[in-house]
Amino acid sequence: MKKLILASSSPRRQELLNQVKIPFTVRKPDVDESQINSKDPLEKVKQLAILKGKNTSIDHNDEVILSADTVVSYNQMIFEKPENKEEALQMITAFSGNEHDVFTGVMIRSLDNEIIFVERTKVEFWPLSKEEIDWYISTDEPYDKAGAYGIQSIGAMFVKQIIGDYYTVMGLPISRVVRELRSFSVYTDI
Repeated sequence: MKKLILASSSPRRQELLNQVKIPFTVRKPDVDESQINSKDPLEKVKQLAILKGKNTSIDHNDEVILSADTVVSYNQMIFEKPENKEEALQMITAFSGNEHDVFTGVMIRSLDNEIIFVERTKVEFWPLSKEEIDWYISTDEPYDKAGAYGIQSIGAMFVKQIIGDYYTVMGLPISRVVRELRSFSVYTDI
């Protein structure tokens, strides 16, 4: 069986791999994400996953690299991690009572194989009051997440419905990842 290398320090991606009992090692790529400046969310997330995957070394023949990136899009505008309360306020206010898209791009590669794919999930928020939004952006939660919310934590109370894979919104479409990893001889126990 091959060894999985996660090219990410994301605690959520690590949590998802642990949840399905896939052993892995973290090897964080040293990349400048600002060099990917596509305005198309699907293309941007795909290019970011490739950038991370290609810039993570394969040190042994039995290693498989898994890289991913997630972006949130509303009205074709990309919402990344907010840098301050004003940006978080703008994002959550835009989502209030509306649908937005979450894209997670994934690259899996070994020395002799490579797969790249993007999963998309639609998320609809309930209409939110100013008080709800102000309270939420006063917490620590919005500032390390694309789109300023975590569906797996406090942000869950804003979500009216999703269409697609919940785990894509968390940052790794784990069921598809597991299926793709089998072709790389990772996670073949089932």
